Amino acid sequence: MTSYPSPSSSLLEQGKLIKQGAEAKVYLVPSLLPRPTIYRPTNHSTAGPSSPRPSSSSSSSSSSTSTNDSGVILKYRFPKTYRHPVLDASLTSSRLTFEARSLSRAARAGVVVPQVLWVDEKGGVLGLERVEGWSVREILGGGAEGELEVEFEDGELELGEGEGQEEYGPDDTGTERIDLGGEEEGENEGMKALRRLGVSQEHLMTSIGTALARLHLTTIIHGDLTTSNMMVRLTPDGVQPYEIVMIDFGLSSTAQFPENYAVDLYVLERAFASTHPQSENLYAGVLDAYAKGLGEKKWRPIEIKLKEVRRRGRKRDMTG
Repeated sequence: MTSYPSPSSSLLEQGKLIKQGAEAKVYLVPSLLPRPTIYRPTNHSTAGPSSPRPSSSSSSSSSSTSTNDSGVILKYRFPKTYRHPVLDASLTSSRLTFEARSLSRAARAGVVVPQVLWVDEKGGVLGLERVEGWSVREILGGGAEGELEVEFEDGELELGEGEGQEEYGPDDTGTERIDLGGEEEGENEGMKALRRLGVSQEHLMTSIGTALARLHLTTIIHGDLTTSNMMVRLTPDGVQPYEIVMIDFGLSSTAQFPENYAVDLYVLERAFASTHPQSENLYAGVLDAYAKGLGEKKWRPIEIKLKEVRRRGRKRDMTG
């Protein structure tokens, strides 16, 4: 049987590798479509047929477009040599398809997520809108996040950095500081932008809790909910000056029990703790907004399970 190359192969060749995790590589490409070429007739009658070339207007237009367009993110789930090829292809296809469906479901429910632009399940490539902004971890001035473990009654579920955090946005350049109230030397651009808009820490935490509640109301569990996987994007023409964008749904799943939601909350709680040692009050604001977004009836069983998960949970440092 003749095998044909994946339609995403040429896109990956043109892309720039910006992130690599254990499960996927992340590339940035200017566009999913090739740059248009304009055919111009020659000015001299004796000249032969003209060759295709971009016009000056096309060049300027393309330059303008590339300046305004942030590009497209390609998330490539590369083959795993330690798995049987047939099993690996099946797992890659199913996980990529589920991730794309989770993003679509979340978007329909009003959760702000990257737009799905390209799905090549056989090639293992997912094309996503690139989010311009800053991660919450960057804005809070956090350091590296470790791997987490949560113990369950029937075993142990390992929760870690997932498949490449911050993969839809710029790299972190934050400092060890969370005060948004006044400008200090060396503070990152995200903090400066929010302060200029009059956004307080409390408002930011409320927005995070509200966005998470809206996600959980769809029965979608993020699976790798850290401050690196939440982006802050400015919205000059919106009702609010900014929005929370949830990214990296590679470990997402569908919830069946309150404990599933509680584990998601616990992972985020530990991420806050590792981002900044004095973030307990900040996360309390997230939970308050989350509880209001869910409603008392849905929040109560999750709150009970969250307390149980806290008792069983423990932090484990990364060793490499």
